[in-house]
This record gives sequence, C-alpha cells and structure tokens, in this order.
Amino acid sequence: MASEHQLLDPVAIHKAELLGLQARQIVEGYMVGEHKSPYRGFAIEFSQHREYVPGDDTRHLDWKVLGRSDRYYIKQYEQETNYVAHLLVDGSESMRYASGRITKFDYAKTIAACLAYLILLQRDAVTLGVFDTATRNYFPRTDSLASIHSLMALLSSFVPDQKTRIADVLHEMASQVKRKGIFILISDCFDDVDEVLQGIQHLRFSGSEVILFHVMDPAELTFPFKGSVQFRGLEGTGNLITRPAELRRSYLREVHGFIDRLRTGCETNGCNYVQVNTAQPWHEVLSGYLATRQHRYG
Repeated sequence: MASEHQLLDPVAIHKAELLGLQARQIVEGYMVGEHKSPYRGFAIEFSQHREYVPGDDTRHLDWKVLGRSDRYYIKQYEQETNYVAHLLVDGSESMRYASGRITKFDYAKTIAACLAYLILLQRDAVTLGVFDTATRNYFPRTDSLASIHSLMALLSSFVPDQKTRIADVLHEMASQVKRKGIFILISDCFDDVDEVLQGIQHLRFSGSEVILFHVMDPAELTFPFKGSVQFRGLEGTGNLITRPAELRRSYLREVHGFIDRLRTGCETNGCNYVQVNTAQPWHEVLSGYLATRQHRYG
C-alpha cells in the first residue's frame, strides 16, 4: 500500500484527484448509458453478511440486524461473492517508455482507473495491484465507489524502476484468490512469453476469466527512428548505439512474432487479448472493448 506520507503529500493528492477526474470523465462521457453492464453485476439472491467498514455503500446496510444488535452489517449477494474484478497493473521500468507525451505506465494507470470507476459505479467489486517482480502496492477488495480516491492515490504514487516477473505475480494471485473472478492484466508483457502464458493458464484453471490489455508505444510498434541513435536500455539491459535503418526489418519481424505468440497463446488459453497503442484515445480503447464484450455476453 502507498504510505501515509505519500497519501498526505499535496502533489500526490493532486495527481490522484486528476487521475480520478479523468477516469470519471472518460467513463461517464463514453460508457454510461451506452452499454449494459459489461461484467456480471450483483445478483438479487442474498448470500451472507459481513461487518461494515468505512467507505461501504450504506444502501446495503441490514437495518433489521442493526435494530436487533446495534451493530452495522452489510448484505452480500451471491454474485458479489462469486465475481470480483482483480486489476493488475505492470509497474516495471519498461513501462516508463514514451515516444510522445504519455508513458505506457501513465496510459495503463488511466485504463485501470477507468475500469475501477466503471466497475464500482455499477456496484461490482474490485481489487487493485501494481507489480514489478512482485506485487508492490495492493488495494484489497472493495465494492464502494467511495474508495475511488484511495485507489487513485495508490496508482498515482507508484514509480516504476524495477525489472518484471509477470508470471510470478500471476501464479501468486492464482494461489491466493480462491473464488473465480475476473483478472484484468494491463502490461507491455516484456517478459518470457511462455512463462506469462503459463501464469494466465493458472488463472484460467481456477475458472476465472482473464483479460490482457497489451500496452505498447507506437514507436515500439513501428520503429520510426532514423540516423544514428543511442537506445537506453530499461530493466538492466544496457545501452546500444546503432543505425535503426539496418535493424528495422529484423526488429519488426521480432515484434510481430512476439505479439502473435502472445495473442495466439491468449486465445488458446481462453484469455481475451486486447492490443493497445498508447497513441489511441483511452475512450476508443475502452468503448471498443466494452462493445465487443457486450456483444459476446449480451
């Protein structure tokens, strides 16, 4: 979790507020009212109680229990206990890359913020984790829209500066989360593809749905560099001075092969693969994906 110092830092608070405002504008401007719920929302069948915690939606308080025991309990429903959306955001150093104004990590944070806002708005539940070689910042399960500021603070405070081990994080999540749900991985997937796919397979084995937002910068997809260029390596890969024109064909072949292996592996494992170019507007990525999802489950 982000430290108290980070949460009280005026700059961090401002960043969190901006991220939350941006997510709300994108979601409310392009999603609300245009699609049915893209996730399986609350069922009407009552399942169990749990104790009230600050930030819970008071509309789900059981007033009869309160009258009898003078204690606050929240009603939970069968769908709520079965389906939770687990947002996993790659915070490794490679996500800091940007050929333009926005880094892959900033783009990923905004996608996560929009999805968190959308899911909470429709009264479903989310967890949020930012990871590199392990999960670093984690926000536990919440179904309260009042939690959105804390979620945004966690996202906005993270600084990517480590290597990544995506598969380890996925295996850990698969082992810890006992109920099936929805896992949404937002990453550039710059890791061993076979191992990443094994992690996805582990999540799918438990019956959970898995969605991959594969985030890449347009320069990574097109390699538009000219002249003599020094490339600065991230995640300990070192630097390289070269002439891009001599490498472009082989580079693009490798990148396209990497994307194809990842997409094909996702399809084989029943994981929904969504390629994301950070040059695309956020609302186009999300509305396009949600429209596809609505068609599938509608």
